[in-house]
Amino acid sequence: MSASPPSSSPGAPAFEDLQQAADWFAVLQAGSPSEAQRQQWQRWLDTGPRQRAAWQRVEAVAGEFAGLAGLPARRALDARGAAASARRRTALRALAVAPVAGLAAWLGAGQLPWRGWVAAHRTQTGERREIVLADGSRLWLNTATALDVDFSAGLRRIVLHRGEVLLTSGHDAAHASRPLVVDVPQGRLTALDTRFSVRHEEGGEAVRLAVFEGAVEARPADVGAPRTLAAGQQARVFADRVEAPVPVAPEEDAWIRGMLVADGMRLADFIAELGRYRPGYLGCAPEVAELRLVGAYPLADTERILAALQATLPVKVHRPLPWWTVVGAGPAKR
Repeated sequence: MSASPPSSSPGAPAFEDLQQAADWFAVLQAGSPSEAQRQQWQRWLDTGPRQRAAWQRVEAVAGEFAGLAGLPARRALDARGAAASARRRTALRALAVAPVAGLAAWLGAGQLPWRGWVAAHRTQTGERREIVLADGSRLWLNTATALDVDFSAGLRRIVLHRGEVLLTSGHDAAHASRPLVVDVPQGRLTALDTRFSVRHEEGGEAVRLAVFEGAVEARPADVGAPRTLAAGQQARVFADRVEAPVPVAPEEDAWIRGMLVADGMRLADFIAELGRYRPGYLGCAPEVAELRLVGAYPLADTERILAALQATLPVKVHRPLPWWTVVGAGPAKR
């Protein structure tokens, strides 16, 4: 979809560690694990930070689907959950007295980890939505996206908290004198009569700006110099810089039509992209990561896409847990 996007964020648990963690999770959740199995799990968990990080990732995914009562790590998870709940209560109390003008800036600065919960416009995992603003601008929200809209006397402002949005600027004369901007933690993106998309990258260090029509000025939040991207360009925007632009892939905006288009895409990158549209974990084994894909796939049915991959590529879909799916090596296809 993009120019060589990273398949995982820096510092993310390695595939092998995640698989071990998922296997242990399945053992511990399968009825009544023996004391020996519990001790073996504990020894594995105590091996080092890689194992603990992988276990926390599995717990986090599991927590989205069901309660984890009975897990040996339940007590630690409860402690983290209690702390998170306390932070949320404190944040919501602060919201009740925060001035409206300063609210979006506070959210955009990342001071509130629950900002997506209270955003005016949100989509769930796998959901896409189109909205029309007062000035005639059209927004398409991609999967798991949250944003706020703040039209004031001097500015038409969109605050993107998470996910991805595609924007086509409106031409209402009553609003034309006010700049149209998208604010992200990394800076401000000013639309210059344009059609463009903004996407938060995994890890949170950058957003990806892709311009399809017109131009967009990207101004970093810190001391970095602004850069204007023209139609057909995309670039990663950090808080202190804007990287040199590269060409936009023709299929970059296919998601607004409900499609995931691959034109020689690595399987690892395809799986990472597909995983954004389905709940749970979707991973790709290193031994099949470099397989290449060509085709257009409807995002409305991700299970059908996985079945198509298994039917056409030398891969097999493994599900050690209902919410943990891995595409690994399978029999060669004739």
